[in-house]
Amino acid sequence: MASKEHFYITTTLPYVNSDPHIGFAAEIVHADILARYARLMGHEVFFNTGTDEHGLKVYTKAKEEGIDTQKYVDEKARNFENLKATLNLSFGSFIRTTESGQKKAAQEFWNACDKAGDIYKKAYKVKYCVGCELEKTESELVNGRCPIHPNLELEIIEEENYFFRFSKYEEALIALYEANPEFVVPATRLHEIKTFVERGLEDFSISRLKSKMPWGVDVPGDSEHVMYVWFDALVNYIDVIGWPKDEKSFEKWWPGIQIAGKDNLRQQSAMWQAMLLSAGLPNSKQIIIRGFINSGGQKMSKSLGNVISPISLVNEYGADAVRYFLAREVNPFEDSDVTLERIKEAYNANLANGLGNLTSRILKMAQTNLEKPVEIPENTIPEVFKQALEKYDIKAAADYVWKEIAVLDSIIQEEEPFKLIKTNKAEAVTIIEDLCVRLYTIGRMLNPILPETSEKIKSAVKANKMPEVSLFPRKE
Repeated sequence: MASKEHFYITTTLPYVNSDPHIGFAAEIVHADILARYARLMGHEVFFNTGTDEHGLKVYTKAKEEGIDTQKYVDEKARNFENLKATLNLSFGSFIRTTESGQKKAAQEFWNACDKAGDIYKKAYKVKYCVGCELEKTESELVNGRCPIHPNLELEIIEEENYFFRFSKYEEALIALYEANPEFVVPATRLHEIKTFVERGLEDFSISRLKSKMPWGVDVPGDSEHVMYVWFDALVNYIDVIGWPKDEKSFEKWWPGIQIAGKDNLRQQSAMWQAMLLSAGLPNSKQIIIRGFINSGGQKMSKSLGNVISPISLVNEYGADAVRYFLAREVNPFEDSDVTLERIKEAYNANLANGLGNLTSRILKMAQTNLEKPVEIPENTIPEVFKQALEKYDIKAAADYVWKEIAVLDSIIQEEEPFKLIKTNKAEAVTIIEDLCVRLYTIGRMLNPILPETSEKIKSAVKANKMPEVSLFPRKE
């Protein structure tokens, strides 16, 4: 990250067949933290997100609710765009795959792959998971069902479709992975996708018959087919930064960093990369793969109906409290188990009794005993904190902040400057001033993680005045 003057990061685009849940909230908050950190380090940032609005499960859901499909996706897309205000996000681009510009870019991309000789037509029969919007081989199934969406019946697709020559790019993908040992983070996911490619690739379908599934982008030159949802949606990553019309903008921002869940590993780090090679475009810079959020040991997903709403959490705890939980209590790379009870416990222990209490104690001593605000040194963000975020380890960065919070608590407990002030004012003032400077540094580190709290802490230290209200009132 540090070597890039221009920093481009994008989330995946969630399907709009349901409302936002905490799984996607974790992805977009993690992306936001990395985007804010890049800005903090002086980089120019392009942060993209949006909604994936085509495909069978969106079309089916709209039909189930008896709503026109375009009207349905318009309503659902607003719920995701509203996350910007709800979670205090800093994305500057929100793309919808039903936008006319995105459709035209997808068709241009199709033509580029077709020109490379990588698109052809054939009849086939396959088992298809609507939840994943992916074809499934027998080896991927557990008891005849997709292990990620065990509650969904597999669809049997038997028709003539267009295919992409995925198999053509097996050697090129392996070479990409070997030349870039950090292309997929963490390393276990790079090993996983490399093993998948080394087993041999099969060409995949990139269209559907419009007579059976009309909700999609028209295939260029064939009015009977629409594009397979993954093919058209992935193009958004380059469409938003100028491809194919604004070459200067595209070259400024691409290649970029993509953040995705582990159920997107194949699509992001193999399928999309092969498609880019086919179109004659540079591969992504890096793919960050996150784990699942589980509840009671079961994957949290819209299709299973066990989701937690980030909106209800923000209404209860506030945006920064939810951001804290997603940053520190949710592992950035592996699965994490989340319950409402655990969220409340973490809030009280680490925000109300931790950061909030520490801030109040230090600023009360400062306001009472310091004649003026402390002088704040520049560039006090510790290297260990920076190094964690350079490696996209958001939890490690947050853990470091709370380790420093514990250190300041210990100093107050051991040195007792609130008592020492009566017998040795000079020494007590020195301790309080040091506590204020270190609290300000905590505020600086919190800039990408808890942006609102960061500003409150820094402003209070600069003004040498306690916040008017508690940062995090305890929840009973």
